[in-house]
Amino acid sequence: MSSILTINIDDLLYLRGVESARVEFKASWDEETTAYQILKTICAFANDLQNLNGGYIVIGVAEENGSAILPPKGIPSEQLDDIQKWIRGNCNRIDPEYQPVISPERPDGKDILVIWVPGSDVRPHKAPDGKKGEKKYWVRIGSETVDAAKNGVLDQLLHMTARVPFDSRRALHAKVEDLRESKVREFLRDIRSGLLDEPDTKELYRKLRIAAPVNGYDVPINVGLLFFSEDPEQWFPGARIEVVQFAGDASGDVQEERIFKGPIHEQIRDCLNYLKNLSTTHLGKVGTDIRVRGWVSYPIPALDEAIVNAVYHRGYEGINEPIKVYLYPDRMEIISYPGPVPGIQLEHLRPGASVPPVPARNRRIGEFLKELRLAEGRGTGLPKIFRAMRENGSPEPVFDFDEGRTFFRATLPAHPEYVAISTLRDVAHLRAVGDIQGAKQRLEDSWKANPSSALLAGELIRLYGKSQELPKAEQVFKEFRNKAPEAFLSHVINVMVNAYFECGEEEKARELLKDLPAILSASDAFDTAILARRLGNQEIAHKYFEQAGDSILNDPRALHEFAQTKIDLARKIWRNRHGSWGYRRQANKRLLTEAKQLLERVVQMDASPTRHAWAWRDLARVLNWLRASKREVVLAYNQAISLLPNEKRFRDELGRISDTTHGR
Repeated sequence: MSSILTINIDDLLYLRGVESARVEFKASWDEETTAYQILKTICAFANDLQNLNGGYIVIGVAEENGSAILPPKGIPSEQLDDIQKWIRGNCNRIDPEYQPVISPERPDGKDILVIWVPGSDVRPHKAPDGKKGEKKYWVRIGSETVDAAKNGVLDQLLHMTARVPFDSRRALHAKVEDLRESKVREFLRDIRSGLLDEPDTKELYRKLRIAAPVNGYDVPINVGLLFFSEDPEQWFPGARIEVVQFAGDASGDVQEERIFKGPIHEQIRDCLNYLKNLSTTHLGKVGTDIRVRGWVSYPIPALDEAIVNAVYHRGYEGINEPIKVYLYPDRMEIISYPGPVPGIQLEHLRPGASVPPVPARNRRIGEFLKELRLAEGRGTGLPKIFRAMRENGSPEPVFDFDEGRTFFRATLPAHPEYVAISTLRDVAHLRAVGDIQGAKQRLEDSWKANPSSALLAGELIRLYGKSQELPKAEQVFKEFRNKAPEAFLSHVINVMVNAYFECGEEEKARELLKDLPAILSASDAFDTAILARRLGNQEIAHKYFEQAGDSILNDPRALHEFAQTKIDLARKIWRNRHGSWGYRRQANKRLLTEAKQLLERVVQMDASPTRHAWAWRDLARVLNWLRASKREVVLAYNQAISLLPNEKRFRDELGRISDTTHGR
């Protein structure tokens, strides 16, 4: 591995932890053409117009549609020294002079050169336009190197003269000893960097660019203190995350407060773990049945992006306010300071809008977070939050800031079902104390206030079905279907099918079953399979059991029902006289063999004696049909009888087994 590059070479080639616009691939080297293109791109990356901390040029790797063609083509090893000499010599022609980091690499046994061009502290730079061309200011726009003047961004670049982002500045008020080498090496281990092999601490810090020389001694860079000191707040007051959970609204009582301190990437991880555990706890309090499947109070991808964006884009210079996370019963607010950089407007934060490529506030923080896989590519954060909330069935997030840009707030509304959880707790309590009518009224009132809640609609339909009030159940289902997110319709359809079945309307149940989408979540697929079995449609049951996949492997009831479905289909195929005898025999044997494997798993699992008894009985029948030895069949029946000795059918079936006959 390289001991010069921060990023792992495989991550670089596969564009993991680095945007494609920050990497330029060159298949080969030519001193008359490629060389001067590379020189201009070095200048452009050094100018770092968008504050993304420059980029990388990879020589010896072809590209297609912005991605590397791998394995690499490579360059002749005898050219390596000449190419490096040319680059270093001609970088003296960049004004002011700029020298990148050049690292020979050997992925897949091929020699390549990686030119790492960090953003410059003395920008803007000019480089010649060709061998004898005039010097121009080059910048990166998207994935292209262009003339800043011709593209109308020269003034913007010149305004950035010697303007070094705060996280890239030297911390003259701190000592290099304030950096913790153990934390640095843990970071390098996490990102699989070859710099981990560098034994000299001083050299390691310089190569990682978290320390720099000043007047004959090294001082830390601000980003180094933020990531690798014990307490960044010692130098950057407010560099922490505070989480406050309210029992009521903003004016309600504070239920719990948590403060997350230390290196900022550790703050992110600790805060996210805390918030994710809160979400899991809320779901767990409802139980493990169908009512809570398929959604979370706040989708994890949205949480991740919102917290990471707050840490990435907040200000660390003269900002004493911490990042604040406020948890209300119906929403979460993540507030950071100050507001967005100039150029970002409220309309850019709406669904479907794109954020303009304005310069980032913190270029080094962003780079480190991307290498840790905590942050993703530029401009992907807000779309990912919108998508995650939509896919979870949650209301849209809201992003806002004040006119003076003193703060930025991301509001994630809680999933509608999250609010419904308290209703079901109340209903369960009322039932426990015998107030059935009160429980029913509480559920009806709550559903009327939130008719798009799958949790409330399903529970109310279930209640009406048990009390044979089918018209009321149908009305709830109709209103829910008109208003609910598509993602949760399948769950409520399953509940309505069950209500029809319990009210004796099996034909309506079968018709409604047809409205289910072809592809369901694993939990909904399992529920549909059970309902289809009860309605006698083994083909549909088998389809959805298969769709449930690995989610049923540890559920003895599900595996047993799946095996019984295969048995029923095998018998149906055998009795059906359509089709060739050979096909029917082969299909029958395949289904019975699969049923045998499932039943053998069931009898080894932790389950009730009754479940095990009937699984042994079904296994005995399958073994008999598959023409296993009489000893195996009898042994399986005896296991069933030992568990349920009073079940007459077991003994009757065993008595019909003969030495030579294997009935179907």
